[in-house]
Amino acid sequence: MSDQIGRRSLLRGLTTGAATLTAASYSRVMGANDRVQLGAIGVGDRGRHVMGLFIGSNTVDVQAVCDVYAQQIDLAKQKAPNAKTFSDHRKLLEMKELDAVLIATPDHWHATCAIDALNAGKDVYVEKPLTRTIDEGPRIVKAARVNERVCQVGMQQRSGKHYIEAKQKYIDAGKLGKITLARTWWHGNGYHLRRAPASLQTKPTNLDWARFLGPLKWRDYDPQQYFNWRAYLDFGGGQVTDLFTHWIDVVHMFLGHEVPTSAVAAGGVYAYKDGRTAPDTINVLLEYPADYTATFEATLAPGITGEGVEICGTEGRLYIDRGHYEFHQARKRGQAAPEPVIVQAARGGPGTDLLTQDHVQNFLDCVKSRKRPNGDVLIGHRSAQASHLGNIAYVEKRRIDFDPVREEILPF
Repeated sequence: MSDQIGRRSLLRGLTTGAATLTAASYSRVMGANDRVQLGAIGVGDRGRHVMGLFIGSNTVDVQAVCDVYAQQIDLAKQKAPNAKTFSDHRKLLEMKELDAVLIATPDHWHATCAIDALNAGKDVYVEKPLTRTIDEGPRIVKAARVNERVCQVGMQQRSGKHYIEAKQKYIDAGKLGKITLARTWWHGNGYHLRRAPASLQTKPTNLDWARFLGPLKWRDYDPQQYFNWRAYLDFGGGQVTDLFTHWIDVVHMFLGHEVPTSAVAAGGVYAYKDGRTAPDTINVLLEYPADYTATFEATLAPGITGEGVEICGTEGRLYIDRGHYEFHQARKRGQAAPEPVIVQAARGGPGTDLLTQDHVQNFLDCVKSRKRPNGDVLIGHRSAQASHLGNIAYVEKRRIDFDPVREEILPF
């Protein structure tokens, strides 16, 4: 990790100053009523869903869509019938009229697409995790800062009203006392068990497998690696970067410390021996310099489901998930436990994705105001970095010690 030398000084230089981006380098000065011209890179299930939220804001025109599989483009065109179509993101980025891009590719393409888009003068909304490797993070942060672009990472809890409320009421107010432990878990996430449909068992002629692989070493077409790429560590970080990145970002948001000092992990492919390389069961433990640990546990085994974050302190504990939060005051010796405070999040109709909707709106507001978004690129780097440390500890089967000042893995 020699290229990490001086990383902290680089990031420090990129984060000083006002949190408002200057409009001088912006391709066009936008008025309050201007519509954002958007390009979407990666329009599979998730990409089309988030693209639909952009369209639903009624302030966005989708001018272009890009994917390596033409069938995905056809489905995206049902939502954006006037969009130009591309199989190469670089061609899409040549469109001068685009203000912003949505990036929802597999993780191994995030860094390349984001840096290319930022260097092309586009604002960027990129799905989490920001990176596939730790080393990609500072390069994306630099591209965003040097080009003075808005870059929002899709960690939508940052824009969640009940997350913000719970933080203010219980964390900021000190009602938990001295915090010593942050527990997180996410069990039974079926997305990591997807099986490729019959239509993909033979490579479709309109699917560019070589471009899908991109920077990765060559391997023959594999329908599972295309359809369920999250199960393979070449393409992403499995449950740790897909799920833990959300929750460790909540911990960072609540507690204000973003760089752990150590990581250990254990797990394996215990139940689903189907060729996957990402563990189906994993436990990660991070230590932070403010004298607390953060943990993550996950299994794909169907015997247990559910997810959440629990912040534990000397005066009580705060549980939160995407639907509600609970405060449990610590029981005093000889007294009955106080009744917990339970607050439900505001909910829309069935299937409403209010968190992502609010996060998309925050991005769009910042495209016009030039302010830093809630899930700014540096925040996204730090949360992905914490997850990557857990995966490195798992793969190398050892404790990882991390310098929180230089942000560098210490010698073994």
